[in-house]
Amino acid sequence: MNEDIQFIIDSTKESMDAAIRHLEKQFANIRAGKATPAMLGSVMVDYYGSQTPLSQVANVNTPDGRTITVQPWEKNMIQEIERGIMYANLGFNPMNNGDTIIINVPPLTEERRINLAKQAKAEAEDAKIGVRSARKDANGDIKKADVSEDLQKNAEADIQNLTDKYVIKIDGALDVKEKEIMTI
Repeated sequence: MNEDIQFIIDSTKESMDAAIRHLEKQFANIRAGKATPAMLGSVMVDYYGSQTPLSQVANVNTPDGRTITVQPWEKNMIQEIERGIMYANLGFNPMNNGDTIIINVPPLTEERRINLAKQAKAEAEDAKIGVRSARKDANGDIKKADVSEDLQKNAEADIQNLTDKYVIKIDGALDVKEKEIMTI
């Protein structure tokens, strides 16, 4: 196979892998009832004038399935961390005991589960759009490549097969996440 075509296929595969990685990251932020440190992954804290991720100013743990504890590395950061958690608008009500911040993760209502499943579907659809966009770019590059018509058709078929595989991966990940969300 022509090395230009191989390069196009490899770069398309990388783009599609990136779409899958992004989807997995987004799925990690969608909570499914069980407390995980990833739930606070989007929390930013004002650390001496600059916005810093929570994980860089505190230790985040889950002692059980319903509780998240945040142990700041500096005691004077407790108020800022609480404020950051509230601003993140995650639906959590942080409480502190002077040393640590304790967050009780409420069980999900049926309505909230349905909304989270819709959110997961939307994220999966975004990932599919990313995969299809990579396919479109690759097909455009193949048409521009200085190769025979047969080679172009074969390359386009390879790109389509790649696209189909990644769409199946995305659907599988969505099924797993929906099952996780809907399980009480």
